[in-house]
Amino acid sequence: MKRIPAAAKINLALLVGPTRADGLHEIVTVMQRVDLCDSVEVEPAEALSVEGYREDTLVRTALVALADAAGVEPRWRAAIRKRIPLAAGLGGGSADAAAALVLANPLLDDPLKPERLAEVAAGIGADVPFFLEPGTKLAEGAGERLTSLELPQDFWVVLALQRRARKTATADVYARFDESRGADGFDERRAALSDALASALRPRDFAAFPPNDLAEAAGRPRIVDELLERGAFRADVSGAGPAVYGLFHHLPDARQAARRLRLNARTWVVAPVW
Repeated sequence: MKRIPAAAKINLALLVGPTRADGLHEIVTVMQRVDLCDSVEVEPAEALSVEGYREDTLVRTALVALADAAGVEPRWRAAIRKRIPLAAGLGGGSADAAAALVLANPLLDDPLKPERLAEVAAGIGADVPFFLEPGTKLAEGAGERLTSLELPQDFWVVLALQRRARKTATADVYARFDESRGADGFDERRAALSDALASALRPRDFAAFPPNDLAEAAGRPRIVDELLERGAFRADVSGAGPAVYGLFHHLPDARQAARRLRLNARTWVVAPVW
């Protein structure tokens, strides 16, 4: 059985636009992997089974979708070892699903071409295509249109998840966003992000990225401000929350900030990964 890591992600920026004809929102987001990882294993089996933290995962959905696309029965055994917190805005489920696709596809007699595999991934979830290939990406559309970005990687990330934090369903976060703010100014924010990306030569330049449009609708935690007060050059909610991140130039500063938050939050100090 082959095992690969499935890395979490943070959204260095997340802009939300109007609702499309298919009911999804137009988005623009900068997605960066970090080295908080699950691990996923897949091997051939007589029938489909998924073992690990929770059997009802996107991994099962991904393997069934792959088998359907290939015209075969889903005959794999998958095993997941979880480290990424569930439903936190860090993409753990999507990362696991993508890892399962990457592992299972070569086991087919006629593996899917990369383009077709990406289509299958997009049908599973908006973030899943991002996790199929390495690299920091700009994701547009509903998240399926990906462009590689060359951004500096010499910084440290403090991830924080408030203890007893309540996860609001992503659909509810988007609904709150629509009610409170909506897509007004989306084109201007997208242009501002484009300018900031073009000028991002050092990590500190990420501070110019527009804030996460969903942060307030997700119940922006006080921890965002605490990370900024403790020296982060950027801090924000990741995805639809509730996890937040702070970016630091130096590892000792990141570790100190994480220690001081641990009374009220679970924290991790991690590095960006390509």
